[in-house]
Amino acid sequence: MSIGPVQMIVLGFSHPNFQGEVIAELERLRKSDTVRVIDALAVYKDANGEIEVEHLSNLSTEEAVELGSKIGALVGLGIDGEAGMEAGAAEGAETAVTQGLHAFSDADAWDILAEIPDDSAAALLLIEHHWAVPLRDAVFRAGGYRIGDAFISPLDLVEIGLATAQEAKVLHDLETAAAR
Repeated sequence: MSIGPVQMIVLGFSHPNFQGEVIAELERLRKSDTVRVIDALAVYKDANGEIEVEHLSNLSTEEAVELGSKIGALVGLGIDGEAGMEAGAAEGAETAVTQGLHAFSDADAWDILAEIPDDSAAALLLIEHHWAVPLRDAVFRAGGYRIGDAFISPLDLVEIGLATAQEAKVLHDLETAAAR
């Protein structure tokens, strides 16, 4: 079985009001086979920068420990504390060495935990894009490869005529509301 492109999305919450809506939307996307949630964590950072981690799913504790190491290995924390993070990172490193893969360097690392403001929360979502598998495979068969990818700001969509200034302002305000 081929795994689709995997993406880490980090969403910030100044005043979290989790009512199950985010989990419900992720479940809807899974049922439509659009995405598969590999892992989802809520990270709470208190005013002193101390971190508390909680799984955003209905997984058992055992499943949460196993899957939590996936994000833990990527960002330096784990559901099972330091031992979980270290086990996940060690497993990933061993796979990389045995398969001749090279992880990104420290210069390329994304310090997600440092970017979460004190006295706030973040949802860390590790998702597989099922919808992109046939496209990726067709590109590969045509001799192509991924050079890069990025989300485009709603403000930039105005410049190319895909959104009105009013639409972009509303979307931009939604995306950056907590940062202000």
